[in-house]
Amino acid sequence: MSDTAVGHPLLVDLAGALPADRVVTDPDVAAGYAHDEAEWAAHGRPLAVVRPRSPEEVQAVVRACLAHRVPVVPRGAGTGLSGGANAVDGCVVLSLERMDAVHEIDPVERLAVVGPGVVNDHLRAAAAEHGLWYPPDPASSPWSTIGGNVATNAGGVCCVKYGVTRDYVIGLQVVTGTGELVRLGRRTAKGVAGYDLVGLMVGSEGTLGVVTEVTVRLRPARAPERTVAGYFDDVVAAGRAVAEVGRRGITPSALELVDGECLRAVDAWKHMGLAVDAEVVLLGRTDTPGAAGDAEAAELVAAFEAGGASWAAASTDPDEAEALFAARRLAYPALERLGPLLTEDVCVPVAAVPEMLSRIQASARRHDTHIANIAHAGDGNLHPLIIVPAGDDDARRRAVLAFDEVIADALALGGTVTGEHGVGLLKMDGLRQELSPEVLQMHRAVKAALDPAGILNPGKVVA
Repeated sequence: MSDTAVGHPLLVDLAGALPADRVVTDPDVAAGYAHDEAEWAAHGRPLAVVRPRSPEEVQAVVRACLAHRVPVVPRGAGTGLSGGANAVDGCVVLSLERMDAVHEIDPVERLAVVGPGVVNDHLRAAAAEHGLWYPPDPASSPWSTIGGNVATNAGGVCCVKYGVTRDYVIGLQVVTGTGELVRLGRRTAKGVAGYDLVGLMVGSEGTLGVVTEVTVRLRPARAPERTVAGYFDDVVAAGRAVAEVGRRGITPSALELVDGECLRAVDAWKHMGLAVDAEVVLLGRTDTPGAAGDAEAAELVAAFEAGGASWAAASTDPDEAEALFAARRLAYPALERLGPLLTEDVCVPVAAVPEMLSRIQASARRHDTHIANIAHAGDGNLHPLIIVPAGDDDARRRAVLAFDEVIADALALGGTVTGEHGVGLLKMDGLRQELSPEVLQMHRAVKAALDPAGILNPGKVVA
């Protein structure tokens, strides 16, 4: 136990309210819960980590922390990329990893009720057993939890056609900043009773309440997808193809951009045998069934060619197509092996994608900074990955300048500073650029109403 933890009155109260295995004060163990995957976001040292197993235990923790005015930092799997789950000094990190039960799959109402610690892919597998499907699929879906997805309003590959987490969450159980355990939302297909407090909670990054249960709508299982790949000589040409897809009125089930550097990094790591001779690859998919799907795939090929593809075709090899999408999901951890990464998450109008990619390239040149690119290109959500050699302070300084410039360019093009990773710590300055002082004050008023003591994830988002 750390010196600061010894005899702390909060820990005495927690020991009396919870089973002994719930509270962790070993500093080495607690250090593993102190931050998420945002490489450069600051974090402090928690007083303790608490791993509850029920909503009532979460409530007990929040009430004890409220009584002692100790901050509470909720945490899922720690896969976030903005510092939203980072500890502050002396806080309790409230890890929801053990609340991982799929409580219910209702095939008639097409909904699921799950604990916040359920891994995204585990929910999808449980739904599939009933012929149902949960669409939100962030690249971290094999590891990230539904609670964390709710916290950041996560998106993913399918969101270009099927929407993001907020489009599927219809009910929540939440512990408020005043220690109340409440239910929000509904189980019915429709409902407009009162304010949309569920929508308010989704994307609030643990600053307005601690989610203890999630009710999501499900969709019927969909038809098999057809994959279209296009090779491009540079990201701007690929961006033109993305804009062309939008101009033609096509709504693909996925439209992903990944540059050759990312693919080579994945192949060097996983030895997948990716035979891609291109600087940039666009990966499109359609799940429209039958002849209409064939026509949509052909139209995607035509859009890629009109945008300047050196080669484009519908895949006839399902394994090869799946390998390319798997490589897209592995791009971030593959590049992370090469050095510290500063990850962007800007989103711009689809028509502005070519210009935004051009500006990202210009920022890389201007600041002598190495930037790789992946993107949910179909909805304009770009993830430039700024790679910095370990221990190179000057390169880090230049990377921060490029990071800030990318944010400014996205806003100038009518975009937003974060499409799905959340504000956390890394995007707080960007949020202040995006929102007017009056709107920021509205955010703070909501925070003050739901967390009057300011104990829930303090210092994040609109602090």
